[in-house]
Amino acid sequence: MKEPSQFALLKSRRFLPFFLTQSLGALNDNIFKQALILAILYKLNISDDAQGSSTLLINLCALLFILPFFLFSALGGQFGEKFAKDKLIRALKLSEVLIMLGGAAGFLFNNLYLLLSVLFCMGLQSALFGPVKYSILPQTLHNEELIGGNALVELGTFLAILGGTIGAGLILAGTDYWAQVTAFCVLAVALLGYFSSRFIPSAAAALPQLKLSLNIPVETWATLRRGLGQTPAVSRSLIGSSWFWFVGVTYLTQIPEYSKDFLGGDESVATLILTVFSVGIGLGSMLCEKLSGRQIEIGLVPFGSLGLTFFGLLLWWNSPDLVTSASQQNWLEILAYSHSWWVLFSILGIGLFGGLYIVPLYALIQSRTPENERARVIAANNILNALFMVIAALVAMLLLTKAGLSIPQLFLVLALMNIAVNTYIFKIVPEFTMRFIVWLIGHSMYRVRHQGFEHIPQEGGTLMVCNHVSFIDVVLLGGALRRHTRFVMYWKLYNLPVLNFIARVAGCIPIAGRSEDMAIYEAAFKKIDEYLKNGELVCIFPEGKLTTDGELNPFQGGVTRILQENPVPVVPVALQGLWGSYFSRDPKRGFFRRVLSRINIVVGKPIAPEAATPRALHAAVAELRGDKL
Repeated sequence: MKEPSQFALLKSRRFLPFFLTQSLGALNDNIFKQALILAILYKLNISDDAQGSSTLLINLCALLFILPFFLFSALGGQFGEKFAKDKLIRALKLSEVLIMLGGAAGFLFNNLYLLLSVLFCMGLQSALFGPVKYSILPQTLHNEELIGGNALVELGTFLAILGGTIGAGLILAGTDYWAQVTAFCVLAVALLGYFSSRFIPSAAAALPQLKLSLNIPVETWATLRRGLGQTPAVSRSLIGSSWFWFVGVTYLTQIPEYSKDFLGGDESVATLILTVFSVGIGLGSMLCEKLSGRQIEIGLVPFGSLGLTFFGLLLWWNSPDLVTSASQQNWLEILAYSHSWWVLFSILGIGLFGGLYIVPLYALIQSRTPENERARVIAANNILNALFMVIAALVAMLLLTKAGLSIPQLFLVLALMNIAVNTYIFKIVPEFTMRFIVWLIGHSMYRVRHQGFEHIPQEGGTLMVCNHVSFIDVVLLGGALRRHTRFVMYWKLYNLPVLNFIARVAGCIPIAGRSEDMAIYEAAFKKIDEYLKNGELVCIFPEGKLTTDGELNPFQGGVTRILQENPVPVVPVALQGLWGSYFSRDPKRGFFRRVLSRINIVVGKPIAPEAATPRALHAAVAELRGDKL
């Protein structure tokens, strides 16, 4: 049965009003911020002294918007736990309307100080909105919808960046009444956002008895400790997502001046580059569900990190020299130069791989955090995001104004730093690397299709039995199954290079024959018993060895011993299409034989433990496999 597309969520009241509310908020942020940045560059009378006042003001804008996230996210986390999320969102959207009244006045009266103050207030409103924004998703979506929901949120956010960027650019470049038009737009979008928030369905408070603490320093530190005190996978995902925003804010902040000084472009060129960046993020976010098979696939994170570094280096390499001419060209004129296409290609790649990097991280944080702590953990994430973005602004200012680096050289430093930061994360949490290897094998050498996965119970102790065709059966099954699975592996396979790393990190169970090593044999059954009693999914290969002719070997009696201790449902599974591959024992196998061939994983209905004899299970797996070896 074909699984529904993530876009089906846009037809659901569980998601659509929230999606519109979030997207309109992001749209308003970017209309205002981009209009202010472009006004500083092109409209307001700001002297350009030796210190580069426009450069300092642009980075100050980034600092003022981000600083409230550091100061007030802990309070936002408390609000997100204590109050009903739908009511809280409506209150915050109403405050946006009031803030934008001040923003409209700032544009109408060309008051830079008022505009900067409004920018800070926008950051405050967003800081309070952030924790509820991401903590409401696991409350309203099913687990298999989290990747799609997060991808749509990221798509909506960066389409909003795209719309706000294009809109602000067109307004400032296309009319003398830019201040009046900008004032009208920010007020209208704020009102639309409040209207859409009225339709968000009820989302109860997770911890209504929580006592609010207004001691900002103490609560900020406590929130950070709570977030970083989660499991290593969650805590390092917080760092990874914050690093993404360090990278993202650096690019987004520097692109307008990069467009002007290194491409010789006007406002439309900055708009074009930011548009391409936003489209890349949206494409990467949408690809996540396709590449992950609707599961939370953190193996995409290292893939995204590699792409961020590669395209960051490509952007630096293809950046032209500083433009000395005072004339500015529009986007159509800029496209006449070959280096401009390389710059756009690099920016698109950075955005695309950024989407592949960030969406799985958010989904992992949401899914592996306790519900009554989720808003505060996301608040901790926002604090870290803010801290990293503030540091990004300070680092950019120091490197550009004090160290004398050019903007392309700053991009080079950023790409090299990305290698160091993510190497640290993947070393501390090897699960990222393990899942990347599993995902890479499953998507580069084979085309894996799934059938009957709805038969696998989502919780409770369950035994899975599967035919054993190749050395990488565990890798392919582990990459496809949505539920974490403990695989029982022959101890010699368990100790093979690469497989051993995957097996150890995934928590597989090595087993030996009784005649080979009785201690390993008994330890394996003890572990199986422990995992089933803990309600986990355990997969065994009852043949006890790889097939040598493609046919099923008889099933051994170990399954009977397991079920005597733990009478759990047994799910039969069949692998189709692996015989003849390089990792099988087919004598005619070759490295390129059956590369990119179609592999089917077919799951049957659970069998009651009292009916799950070795013969019955053998027949069930044989029927699922059919004639396709």
